[in-house]
Amino acid sequence: MSRVLLLAKKEVLQLLRDKRMLPLLFIAPIIQLIMFGYVVQTEVKHIGVIVADSDRSVESQIIADKLTNAGYFEIIKRVDGEQKVAACIRSGEATIGLIIPKGFQDNIKSGQTAELMLVVDGSDATTGMQAQQYALGVIAARSQEIVSQRLDSMKAITAKVSSVEPRIRVWYNPDLKSVNYMVPGLIGMILTLIITILTSMAIVKERERGTLEQLIVTPIERWELILGKILPFIVIAFVEIALILGVGVFWFKVPFRGNIFLLLALCIAFLFTIVGLGLLASTMSRTQHQAQMTAWFLNMPAVMLSGFIFPIENMPKVIQLVTYVVPLRYFLVIVRGIFLKGVGLEALWEQVLMLSILGLLIFSISIFRFQKRFAD
Repeated sequence: MSRVLLLAKKEVLQLLRDKRMLPLLFIAPIIQLIMFGYVVQTEVKHIGVIVADSDRSVESQIIADKLTNAGYFEIIKRVDGEQKVAACIRSGEATIGLIIPKGFQDNIKSGQTAELMLVVDGSDATTGMQAQQYALGVIAARSQEIVSQRLDSMKAITAKVSSVEPRIRVWYNPDLKSVNYMVPGLIGMILTLIITILTSMAIVKERERGTLEQLIVTPIERWELILGKILPFIVIAFVEIALILGVGVFWFKVPFRGNIFLLLALCIAFLFTIVGLGLLASTMSRTQHQAQMTAWFLNMPAVMLSGFIFPIENMPKVIQLVTYVVPLRYFLVIVRGIFLKGVGLEALWEQVLMLSILGLLIFSISIFRFQKRFAD
């Protein structure tokens, strides 16, 4: 074991001498966390609205006010006619056009269906879809208010009018803040991107410098060489986990409701997979540049298919089947479950089991290829 520690000490000293590597290890994760926390938001706000109000009534003004008070929309300007609305949306000046026809209020008072038109810019599908959902929600809420007012007036005449009133409670993330969803997932993403690249470069770096052969002819065993190489990166990984947890909880105010020791223990299982991926990339490369490119090639599909950015349920069925071999998929469920829900192994055992199986499989394959490269 002393030889493993000496080799790990050598690796740490090499990292400390590399002045370009230190910012990558400890500053880059914080920058990534802050950027994702502030920039990557699932909510769409400040949506530009063009209003063409031909009715110019109290009811049409209420609809426009409801949109602005919802917190998602900003009325850019008011115009006359559909053609001007179309021109503003075509130029990108606004995302939604609200067209209220003449007689809108009269139809409401007479009990008829009052129609209005929403024109949505679909060139940006994500923004357009969310803007449409927000606007429909505001209009539906106003429609419900009108129905409730009519029911109240009917109650004065009839004995009783039945109605259904929903009472909505959002658990674990009451304000539906995207930062509460993104920050826990960043633990897995940042560890995947950084530790995999570092591990892949560690072995190749020895080969480039010509010191790998010297290590092979020493009395050190191959398992000691591998353990000594990856041990510093495991320690670095836990330092980065602590940094991300600190920034997430104290800076972004993300609630942590689970057991910190359970989270750290399950992080070890996840580290086996990403260290295994790094070793696998090192066996496929002969230079540090090749190792970096191989690690990126392995990491980017994993991040895209993990559900970190795009929901797995929205992917084609064939792609959903591929996600079952992505370790980050299971770790995201684990870390978000512990972070936001405070659940334990009784709720996460399936994810832990799949992550452990994949970690053992990937690590075993990487060790086998690593030893085969030595033999060659």
